[in-house]
Amino acid sequence: MLTEHCGHARFVWNLAVEQHAHWRSGLRSAPGFAEQGRQLTEARAEFGWLAAGSVVVQQQALRDFAQAMANFFAGTHRRPTWRVRGRGEGFRIVAVKLGDVRRLSRHVGEVRIPKVGWVRFRRSRAVPEAVKSFRVTCDRAGRWHVAFAAIPEPIPGPGNGDVVGVDRGVRVSAALSTGQLLSAPGLRKTEAERRLRLQRRRAKARRGSNRRANLSAAIARLKAREFDRRKDWVEKTSTDLARRFDVIGVEDLKIVAMTRSARGTLAEPGRNVAQKRGLNRGILASGWGRLVARLEHKAPGRVVKVSPRYTSQTCNTCSHTAAESRESQAFFRCVACGHAANADVNAARNIADSAAGRAVAARGGSGLPEPANREPQLLLLPG
Repeated sequence: MLTEHCGHARFVWNLAVEQHAHWRSGLRSAPGFAEQGRQLTEARAEFGWLAAGSVVVQQQALRDFAQAMANFFAGTHRRPTWRVRGRGEGFRIVAVKLGDVRRLSRHVGEVRIPKVGWVRFRRSRAVPEAVKSFRVTCDRAGRWHVAFAAIPEPIPGPGNGDVVGVDRGVRVSAALSTGQLLSAPGLRKTEAERRLRLQRRRAKARRGSNRRANLSAAIARLKAREFDRRKDWVEKTSTDLARRFDVIGVEDLKIVAMTRSARGTLAEPGRNVAQKRGLNRGILASGWGRLVARLEHKAPGRVVKVSPRYTSQTCNTCSHTAAESRESQAFFRCVACGHAANADVNAARNIADSAAGRAVAARGGSGLPEPANREPQLLLLPG
């Protein structure tokens, strides 16, 4: 029944996508949520297999699509696309009553789902009492999840005015201005080798066969394990930074543009495509975007984005900028003053200094360095 709910939600969503795909500028506006709701009522009266499903699931699919289109026209999200079976499966339930979610034991709870009944789940955390909706999803590894909609309170800062800079990289996922080097975990060597073997075997399997399906499921389980480890690292790292520092400086990176493919076109083929592909995978595996997004959720108003220009080529001691100072990926030696340090830590300290200046400007200061006040020197006074 959960799979049928996902199929109904996917079917209704794709119908809405198809309706809006026919709309062109200058024509009558595409049907909105109210009109599509009336059409759904007519469809349920005509098709028994659709009426056998939950009307709540199908209506919420339309409401989710309406919200997705509103986000698209607002310029914050991409245009909604087709949903494919086996990818991003899920549905949403609203108007949750007080007795629809209950706790059975310390680690087990159950939730009432329309047309299904009571379904048990593992309580990874406490469920808020005032929850009004939840979403049931199924990932590529075949695991079912339930997420209750609740906005957690922001993490309060320590209040000591400490500033930290975070330099994101591929070899080192996050280098802090304090000198810490953090790396997002991935698959172990044996797991990566097994995934490669499975991918090679799947490439030789016949499409549509049971063998290919079993290989795809095994690969999906390994990828889910890698994603879970990276997500866990992001959550723990972002929580730690939000608790330890009042201001968190990060580079304002355009990750979508940085990870764009370099294949080019038939007329103008790209260069170093394989190297660029490896770099893109390294960037995505380091969790750059998710780390900053979670920092903004947990420490709103305390994350400062600075320009990434010359942060890796500027000496944090004398402020001299030169590309020759970056001797290697991991070592920095200033050609002007001779200051030597880890290249990522040096860049993180430059980010922290820029973030501190931005924070001062936001509180009403100029944000620019000014001469420090000092006592008058007797030797410099006129005689």
